[in-house]
Amino acid sequence: MDILQAIIIGIIEGFTEFLPISSTGHMIVAGKFLGIEETALVKAYEVIIQFAAILAVMLIYRDKLSFTKIELWKKLILAFLPIAIVGYLFKDQIKVLFSVEVVATMFIVGGIVFLFAEYYYREEKSYTVDVEAVSYRQALWVGIAQVFSLVPGTSRAGATIIGGLLTGLDRKSSAEFSFLLAIPVMTAVSGYDLLKHYQDFADANWGAFLVGFVVAFVVAYLTIKLFLAFLQRFTFVPFGIYRIVFGVILLYLF
Repeated sequence: MDILQAIIIGIIEGFTEFLPISSTGHMIVAGKFLGIEETALVKAYEVIIQFAAILAVMLIYRDKLSFTKIELWKKLILAFLPIAIVGYLFKDQIKVLFSVEVVATMFIVGGIVFLFAEYYYREEKSYTVDVEAVSYRQALWVGIAQVFSLVPGTSRAGATIIGGLLTGLDRKSSAEFSFLLAIPVMTAVSGYDLLKHYQDFADANWGAFLVGFVVAFVVAYLTIKLFLAFLQRFTFVPFGIYRIVFGVILLYLF
């Protein structure tokens, strides 16, 4: 992987990881067009840029990373448990689902779900407007919704945001809970991948890896900030439409 490829993949990871549009599908398309094969070294690079995305969230929400916020983190850990348990028990079955057809189909299904969720969403009925006010019941339901993201193309951010909206969180709180929930989820996933691929770092192009890390961090940071500003004025409808269009394109191309 050269520096240009590392930059492009870093941009895609940073931009798509926290938006409800599935980074998996975009990585597939980018890999096809750039001619990047899914080798062990590429997986090692993906671990690096995922850590960059995690650091971006931690920097933005650094005020939440303290013992004074222990109640919030109890709820986040509760929301993390369903995907950790199901993902571990069914990891082999989940691998079988990984195909362009499944990813594209879930893009379309997820887009339709977002359009329906927005159609029935009523701002005045959303009674949780602060991420720290999320209840244990709401956290658990968001965690259960997150399990659907184990199906490639569903989007972890998309599943958790929909879970939040359906349990009474407003758009901003749903997005923020999704961002914070990414910390334990992505740390666990990236840590597991690191243990599997640590030996591959010996052959890494560290210049490209470092550039990609910085790019992914900066893009993820800016994306989260812009996404929150976007939600102050707009809905998730554009993301629903985008998912459907992108899914159809994927099916057509591949």
